[in-house]
Amino acid sequence: MPRIGLNAHLLAHGGSYRNAGVSRYIAKLMAHLPQVDPDTEYVAFWGGGVDAPPTWRICPSPWRTRWPPARIAWEQLCQPIAARRAGLHLLHAPVYVGPLLGKCPLVITVHDLSFFRYPHLFRPFNRRYLQHFACWSASRARRIIAVSQSTARDVIEWLRVPEEKVVVVPNGVDEEMRPRAEAELELFRLGHGLPPKMILFLGTLEPRKNIPTLLAAYAELRRRGYVEHTLILAGARGWYYEEIDRTIERLCLGDKVRFVGYVPTEELSLWYSAADLFVYPALYEGFGLPPLEAMACGTPVVVSNVSSLPEVVGEAGLTADPRDPHALAEAMARALVDSALRARLRQDGLARAATYSWRVTAERTAQVYHQTLDEAAYG
Repeated sequence: MPRIGLNAHLLAHGGSYRNAGVSRYIAKLMAHLPQVDPDTEYVAFWGGGVDAPPTWRICPSPWRTRWPPARIAWEQLCQPIAARRAGLHLLHAPVYVGPLLGKCPLVITVHDLSFFRYPHLFRPFNRRYLQHFACWSASRARRIIAVSQSTARDVIEWLRVPEEKVVVVPNGVDEEMRPRAEAELELFRLGHGLPPKMILFLGTLEPRKNIPTLLAAYAELRRRGYVEHTLILAGARGWYYEEIDRTIERLCLGDKVRFVGYVPTEELSLWYSAADLFVYPALYEGFGLPPLEAMACGTPVVVSNVSSLPEVVGEAGLTADPRDPHALAEAMARALVDSALRARLRQDGLARAATYSWRVTAERTAQVYHQTLDEAAYG
């Protein structure tokens, strides 16, 4: 029986921005891989802090790997030894970086390459670490999973790896992401003190999400009398977010914009369903899961016309130039006031989101593992 390891040290919990996309990616793989690939033994390298799934063999680390320097040191110094002791046939590093030493065949997942495309948006240490270690890991890996065609092109260009080494495996949508009944939404709004009309953004509050442009577009809509909606900014504060506060003050939007912080996974579909419009004006995304989740909940979406976002939403969402507040405002206005368009976006969004499944993500990931093992066995 093959034995495959997964570095699960970035599986997080609580209200931090770290409990966002990559943590959910790891959690969904751990939930589905043993189901779709029962003839494989799965081993998780674990940093603690969350409950371990019973279908995995857990190898806990005595190091305090929630502290990034300790995690990095463990990944490079201890992980090769742990992989050998566990008798692994293959190791999956699900967030860019794997151990640079060791003989165990390696698969890595690349979620985006924003640290190459927009390096100024990252703290210096994070930028240098990701740039150098992602390159070295990609060079050593036998396979690289990219979460979209857009990311695959970036991997080939920026990490300079052969095209045949890169496999596209899109993310999935939780089955819990579905339209919620109006009676349930009324109770939810009452419990959170929410207004009846809302425009929603959900994601980590950091520069790449382009919130100041969203604020400028929203201010334009209010000046033109298009909206009475409150703008809800949901998500944990990440880094370099101070410009958001300055923009709100400059545009005099203090009583029109509401921060709600980190949203627990079990509440996500309620937030999406309660909104009249979901807007995601990111400058760059490797995949862009929140717009897809919003569509699964029947909410019209407006996204940037760059990177992976048009690929993910297809014709089921509206797109706009993320650097043009006027273009973004026009797209938002169309999605809010055109009732026929709203009905079409809702129907198409539900159909589009239904084509994405975490179970399929796990199946295709397991296929990558076994193809890599087969190649390793023959040389």
